[in-house]
Amino acid sequence: MGRSPFRFALAGLCLALAACSGGSNSGSTAGTSPPPNPPSPSDSGCSGSCGNAQSFLTEDDVRKVIAQGVAEARAQGRPATFVVVDRVGNVLAAYAMAGAPPLVKVSSGRNVVGGLEGLTVPAEFAAIAKALTSVYFSSEGNAFTSRTAGQIAQEHFNPGDRTAPSGPLFGVQFSQLPCSDISTRFTSGTGAGPHRSPIGLSPDPGGIPLYKAGVPVGAVAAAGADDTYGLDDNAGDRDRNLDEFVALAATFGFGAPQDRRADRITAGGLTLRFTDVEFSELARDPATAPPFANLTPADGALLRVPGYADPVVLRGLALGTVESGIRPDTADYPGLDAFVLDDGSGTNRYPPRAGTDGAAALTQNEVRTIVQESLKVAARTRAQVRKPLGSRAGETVVVVDTNGVVLALARSRDALVDAVDVTTQKARTAAFFSGTFTAGDIATTTNARYLRAAADFAAGRVDFFTVAQSAPNAYVPLLRNFLGLPTAWSDGQIAYSLRTIGNLSRPFYPDGVPGTPPGPLSLPFDRWSPFQDGLELDLVYNQIANHVAFYLNQKGLALTLDGAALAPAPTPGNPVPVPDVGRNCTGIPRLPNGMTLFGGGFPIYRGNTLIGGVAASGDGTDQSDLVAFLGLHNAGVALGTNVGNAPVALRADKLVPSGARLSYVQCPQSPFLDSTAQYVCEGK
Repeated sequence: MGRSPFRFALAGLCLALAACSGGSNSGSTAGTSPPPNPPSPSDSGCSGSCGNAQSFLTEDDVRKVIAQGVAEARAQGRPATFVVVDRVGNVLAAYAMAGAPPLVKVSSGRNVVGGLEGLTVPAEFAAIAKALTSVYFSSEGNAFTSRTAGQIAQEHFNPGDRTAPSGPLFGVQFSQLPCSDISTRFTSGTGAGPHRSPIGLSPDPGGIPLYKAGVPVGAVAAAGADDTYGLDDNAGDRDRNLDEFVALAATFGFGAPQDRRADRITAGGLTLRFTDVEFSELARDPATAPPFANLTPADGALLRVPGYADPVVLRGLALGTVESGIRPDTADYPGLDAFVLDDGSGTNRYPPRAGTDGAAALTQNEVRTIVQESLKVAARTRAQVRKPLGSRAGETVVVVDTNGVVLALARSRDALVDAVDVTTQKARTAAFFSGTFTAGDIATTTNARYLRAAADFAAGRVDFFTVAQSAPNAYVPLLRNFLGLPTAWSDGQIAYSLRTIGNLSRPFYPDGVPGTPPGPLSLPFDRWSPFQDGLELDLVYNQIANHVAFYLNQKGLALTLDGAALAPAPTPGNPVPVPDVGRNCTGIPRLPNGMTLFGGGFPIYRGNTLIGGVAASGDGTDQSDLVAFLGLHNAGVALGTNVGNAPVALRADKLVPSGARLSYVQCPQSPFLDSTAQYVCEGK
């Protein structure tokens, strides 16, 4: 089934009048009385080992979730699009209510031009991104929403505190991209994940995880009830976001355990946010929602989502099974309770292998040992963002060579699913920016061509217009001038960790000092937003925009670009006028899934020779630094092959640009569950 023409017509009217926004502060309270208490346990008792082969959403579960969300949206008088995903990102159903806007506008509210700002994207894209964000950021030990993600990914933590440094996951929004070579694709049915997101991870409220018996089994998200795809830039107040209202109603009976919710967890001494609405504030009791079987075409329809799903309802996959794509390891990491990526047929996608980059390359045994030692560190490390207190960190570990080839990937039990893609970004970023090839590779990239879109649904057409362009290569001289190093990124004389690259990519330098100039890889703050942040987005923007164009074209719309025909609507003889994006987001072979900007990744050296990168992700950023840095150090000691962290003389923390020293590694002061040792990364 396709979208109702009435839905398209309404969206065209909204776009023409620019008067269908502002829904976050409106809505009816009519309907039956809402439930007085959230229908979820206060304490699941789960800390990573409750999940089993029965931990998945059934088709009836998915139908119930959608029906509950639809009932609340109807009571609020704001039709929406809903998406339900499973634990590894399969789209189990997408449903558009009659009259729901088909497009939402990306906006941070900062009046910034360029990047994703102002780009209109399909509502189901926004909903998929929000759903994936919430389930990928959740585990048995923590339940995070897309609102939580927005809180910890902005330029200040907390958002609204203009003197605070950036969030611990600054820059994470540009991972899980549709062009990633790591995240998988499944255009119909379900298959091994983790799966890609159409526009990356989302800071926009309205994505909430779904739990069964204390185990995350998926997520639901809504888009279009609040017609802006944005973020909450002030954590000091409570918003009335209607996407979040209707998504919360959809979770009734599948709520996260109360003590695992983000608002029961602190990071850096600050309480995280879960939602700004509770069940008692809903317009009606979700328990009284009419069943899905009672919905008619006048209520809405299941959507075909080209590149993601057919218009059907599917059951989810249980994390830990071969078919899910994440399963226990029984070969390479014995005794470590490790999990690996599977292709869905029992084959490890990334078993330990030797490097591909010359005589000094990492050997298979060195790669395996680095991952093993890193997982051992993770198993001893006290988690920052998990309950109950005293839980161990859940981390994914990735090793790459200087060509960007993944040499191994393994994860702790119950590690966050988002870490599969973002940890690979981290390892590649650390190796890429520490090499002699960096400037040359960036010089091969094309300009980011920022677009706006206007939809003429009556004519069956979407018109794209170029509003600005940005050259990734322009950041090279900015970096060199900032550091006072005229051959930086060409001479290989500086080792850059992820924490270093993050320092250089903040809109203020030093981080958290308003009024100071930006780092050389960021835009100035008056032109910056989480949707338009500098080199990170410039490298991948064209592929994100191309994917939006592919999708709109597959939905039956002709496309123009700057007044010229770009692609006709599909026909039987020409079914795919705009091809989908490939599996390289940047055009740089060494950096195919893009870069990221928060700590947890380090270059690997053999003596003074760069030979790869290692990264960890899945808990606090300091914990990830610890796992990757100390794991690499311990592996070097165990191997005795001169493999390890960068020599101290090469590390970027010897540089003091603008009077503020760059960071290289920052480990927790007293990190271990089984030891009182402190400052364990010093001197290594």
